[in-house]
Amino acid sequence: MITSAALPQSLLHLDPRAEIARVVNAIRDQVHNRLRRKGVVLGLSGGIDSSVAAALCVRALGPDRVLGLFMPEHDSASDSERLGRLLADHLGVTALVENIGPTLEAAGCYRRRDDAIRTVIPEYGPGDKCKIVLSDLLEGGAYRVFSVVVRFATGGQVKARLPLDAYQTIVAATNYKQRVRKTTEYFHADRLRYAVIGTPNRLEYDQGFFVKNGDGSADLKPIAHLYKTQVYQLAEALEIPEEIRSRPPTTDTYSLEQSQEEFFFSLPYQKLDLCLFAKNHAIPAEEIADQVGLTAAQVERVFGDIEAKRAATRYLHQYPMLVDPVTEIDHA
Repeated sequence: MITSAALPQSLLHLDPRAEIARVVNAIRDQVHNRLRRKGVVLGLSGGIDSSVAAALCVRALGPDRVLGLFMPEHDSASDSERLGRLLADHLGVTALVENIGPTLEAAGCYRRRDDAIRTVIPEYGPGDKCKIVLSDLLEGGAYRVFSVVVRFATGGQVKARLPLDAYQTIVAATNYKQRVRKTTEYFHADRLRYAVIGTPNRLEYDQGFFVKNGDGSADLKPIAHLYKTQVYQLAEALEIPEEIRSRPPTTDTYSLEQSQEEFFFSLPYQKLDLCLFAKNHAIPAEEIADQVGLTAAQVERVFGDIEAKRAATRYLHQYPMLVDPVTEIDHA
């Protein structure tokens, strides 16, 4: 068993150059030998995960075999495409712009979301900005609730608790964004005979921070085994531009700026990485509390939240079910 004496951030330290070489070899083998594709396509958001994944693919396949996509929509942060372009230029890869806003509008993404928000904030309207937030994990309480935050174009901000139906409708509507983006990636993958790259890190993959058949869909996910802390270590070794490495992780889903913590994780990734590592290695809460900067009771709440999210994530990872196996592949 790993003890608490080994648990500071150094526990998550890896040899970045050795890990880069290992992942690069895996990408090369998976794309060419197992998938029989000529290159890869991935969305570029200006975030750390897609940037590291893109850099690894360039190392594996060369810049001429990596296609980046910018897929802005009505709520996208202005920095996303700018930082994505910075990365594309840095890596020397071709990148295309696919504005998915009109597609989302035609599908009713924004209308369905706005109608659901108006069930709790009737005065919400055009020009107003919104996001949804989750109650604080560490505050206690029997269960956690989601609320919608609206900032009015005329000034002022309100927050209202969301009933289950309104919350689920808002999430279902915004999930259009991830699914349309993935459809766009597969269009380019099909026309070029490329593979599609997924960019979740270990926290996101383990805890279900992705949309089924949206950003959860991919042909390979080269950084899903890495804790977020380790992704940043690779980013430095890969010489990802400093402006991208210093950008706080965001969802870039709602019109109001929103951190991943307030929407889903509830803790900074540095602390959650350590808690997840401890959970994975059966390190008791009381042995790691001081290292993480929480009380033992708070760590226990984090452990409980990890398990709850894993239970919910089983559906997201589930393959389509069959009554009986159809081919030998079904036994794999």
